[in-house]
Formats: sequence, structure tokens, C-alpha cells
Amino acid sequence: MIIGVPKEVKNNECRVGLTPNSVKCLVDSGHKIIFQKNAGAGIGYFDDQYLNAGAKLIQSAEEVYQSSEMIVKVKEPIPDEYGFLRDDLTLFAYLHLAGDPANAKKLIDTGVTGIAYETVTSDEGSMPLLAPMSTIAGQLAFIVGSYHLLKPYKGKGILLGEMENMNPRNVTVIGAGVAGTQSIIKAINNRAFVKVLDSSQSKLDDLMSRFGTNNIQYILSTEDSIQSSINESDLVIGSVYVVGKEAPKVVKKDMLMSMKPGTVMVDVSIDQGGCFETSKPTTHDDPIFVEDDIVHYCVTNMPGAVPLTATEALNSVTLPYIKELAQKGVQSTLETNKHIRNGLNIKGGEIIHPSVKEALEKE
Repeated sequence: MIIGVPKEVKNNECRVGLTPNSVKCLVDSGHKIIFQKNAGAGIGYFDDQYLNAGAKLIQSAEEVYQSSEMIVKVKEPIPDEYGFLRDDLTLFAYLHLAGDPANAKKLIDTGVTGIAYETVTSDEGSMPLLAPMSTIAGQLAFIVGSYHLLKPYKGKGILLGEMENMNPRNVTVIGAGVAGTQSIIKAINNRAFVKVLDSSQSKLDDLMSRFGTNNIQYILSTEDSIQSSINESDLVIGSVYVVGKEAPKVVKKDMLMSMKPGTVMVDVSIDQGGCFETSKPTTHDDPIFVEDDIVHYCVTNMPGAVPLTATEALNSVTLPYIKELAQKGVQSTLETNKHIRNGLNIKGGEIIHPSVKEALEKE
């Protein structure tokens, strides 16, 4: 198979679809890799490394798309790239279609076959290609939240850390999946008092068995319990994920009026439309905005802040799937591998994934 890797074009996005080692593995298996020049340079993967791994280098993204049977990238295409897509091309990437319905419909109209990392499943019911980026985003959520609590960055002017003879500061985590659990760990390690909210009592019970009850509270998520928790918090991390769908708005706009000025809210769910009603997408260049005196951090490609780590983590899980698609062919793989078939979101101008279809048809 001819596999193309274009340079990522989102703001401050230096991740790349394939590392040199991944390229070598695919080339050694008999596949041809078309790689856009300088696509990996931002993280120290230079063109000579890709040449040595067996890739063919091409100058423009358009040529990469035109020359390939399957495109492997990280983030969903932006409108400038839609003209490169066609109905006999397969796109393997994060798509997050429900997070931007207007552009999703334009992407669907290209006819491209889109297999989304975030809906590929495993035998255990997990999302193995989403998990590494969720792990990174969950850790980053605490880091960027702590940073923006500093007074020069519009926060309250507090330190989330252990101080002698002082009570711990409060962190609320809404949604205790992979990302939320990582935020919880970061908060615990920094000696914060943590409020964990989730709609699943069994998940809360599992977390209690894991983390105990010292300086941590487990709360079944309701509108009242969320309001009570965020009123007392310095940092609120929202990490609610529903497969293929837009994230539910668990913090409504009117809830902000009862919060303390300078509180920071980090919306890890922003790729899926955001779980705060007041969220709107931001970039690494301009990551925050303030509404009703509350600092909002809503960067849509959070793991792009650590692109080398993120690229290596992503390749460690995507490579076996890429190899299978290349070896068997896309259609055969979709017919025989139910987990990759669960990743199929769009094909031939149609929405295939039931949850994505439901989410987009509501618009």
C-alpha cells in the first residue's frame, strides 16, 4: 500500500503521523511511504532520518494526498485540506466529527473513507488509540490549570502545592475516565483536596478503592453536586467523553456566577465540543479567555504541547492497526476486524458510525 504522511497544520501542532522507526517497519513490510518534507522537523525527526528509513519525500501536502492510498496523520483535516480528499482515499486520524458539525459535514461530502482513532475499540471495551492522548491531556490539564492560577495569567494567585500550616487548595475533576484519572493523580501528588465527580457510582467506587479517602471526595454527578463542588474549587477540570458524540454540557453558563473570580476551568473535552457551556476552542498561541471572571482554557490539541512524547505514545499504539490496514487492504480489514470497523466514521459521503450519525443528524 502507498501510505502518505502530510505535515500537520493546526496551530502549534508539531506531532507527526509516523516516526522514522514506524516508517522503517512499514517499508520493511513492503509498503511505500510518501512523506511531506519537514513534517517531523518540529520534534527532531528530520528528513534524512525518513529517507534512511525508506520514505519518499515530497514537497507539498497536495502531492502527498494525490500520491497515496491511505493518509496517516494526527489531527482532523482543516477546510484548506478538504480539496485534497477523494472517495478512493482512506484517512486514518483523529476526526472528532461531533465537535465541529459544520465542518464535519463538509469533510463527509468529500467522499473520503475516514477511520477515526477515537472510536477504534478493544476487546476490553476501551478506546486504545484515544487512551495515550487522553493520558497526556489529563496530566497537562492539571499543569496548565496550575499555571493559569498564577496572578499574572489572570488566575486567583494561588499555588496548588503543599504549604506548611495551610489547608490544601481545591481541585474538582468532572468525568473520571482516562484523562480525568490522570488529572486526579496529578492533583493528589500535589497535595490538593480533590473532588471527583462522575455519573457512574461503580467507577467512583473503583477510584475510592484505588486512591482511598484522604483529601479526596467521591461524588455522584448531578447539577447540584457540580455547582456545589465548583463553587469551592480553585481549578475545575472537565473530561467528559461519550463515544462519537458531542460532549454533554455539564457546567452551565449560569453556574459561573456562583464561582470565585480567578477560578480556572480546563476543558479537556473541547475536541468533542466541550463540556462547559461557555467553552469555545482556543489555541496554544492564545489558550485562555475570561468569562464572568472565570478563566477558561480550551485548547483543542492539548497533547500538541508535548509533541515528541505524544507522537511516540501515539505511534506505539497505532502502528499495528496501520500495518493491518496496509497488509490486508482497507475493505478486507473493515470486514474482518470489528474494532477497526468501529473506527469507521464516514465512507462514500455517508456517516457510518451510529453515535456520530446520531450526533450530527441532531444539528
